[in-house]
Amino acid sequence: MDLTMTTELTDDTDLAPEEEARSFSLFEGDEGGLTVEQRRTLVLLMKHRYISAALQPAEWQTLLASRKLLKSRLNDVFLDLHVDLHYEVAFKRQAVSEGGDRFPTLLHDVSYTREETILLVLLRQRFRSERANGHEIVIVDRDNLVENVAHFRPEHATDRWGDARKAAAAVDSLAKARVLLKTSDPDRFRISAVIEVLLPVERLNELLEWLVAQNALDAEFDPSADSTDLTETLPEILTDARVEATS
Repeated sequence: MDLTMTTELTDDTDLAPEEEARSFSLFEGDEGGLTVEQRRTLVLLMKHRYISAALQPAEWQTLLASRKLLKSRLNDVFLDLHVDLHYEVAFKRQAVSEGGDRFPTLLHDVSYTREETILLVLLRQRFRSERANGHEIVIVDRDNLVENVAHFRPEHATDRWGDARKAAAAVDSLAKARVLLKTSDPDRFRISAVIEVLLPVERLNELLEWLVAQNALDAEFDPSADSTDLTETLPEILTDARVEATS
């Protein structure tokens, strides 16, 4: 009778469930089942508007390798994962019930301002035009963006300084959302490829129609009235889902 014992583990008995759970432990009492790389990627997905291969190469590779697992973690809190392999970007979005019921949400929709909306359209058109001409990197100037937004000012608008300030704030807002990527020059930005995912052709056309209609409506507004709240008229596609702030 052979009583020789071996300490080698077979493929079927790599680790007991308890030992496997402990192998992922990062702090006392940690019962999480993700590696530190997977957790960092999940945190970035929750924290930012999107992640990309260009900005977060390590996390992008982790996402591709653990896509199903990370998607399941987001699904557990009623979020879904969208991955665009062509533009190499990924982002979360609120899951939609098949029956139309509204799920509890960690996100809230923040409508883009009028100026941000105009900038998105301008950036999308510029990005596609430059890419069609063979330019992989598309650079824009802050002053030029502000001037282009001014072309959409209603005829009755007289507060040019105030409008310019709103346009400048819109540039900063899109930079914070990383639709515009910072360069070594604080007044020059690179347009992120995520603009193609945010505004595909059909959505771009919808926005152009909306802007034309909005300008027509503005012509009928009382110039002294506050017309900056566009929440009710803004197309649903122009809402930015962000993590709900907690106290």
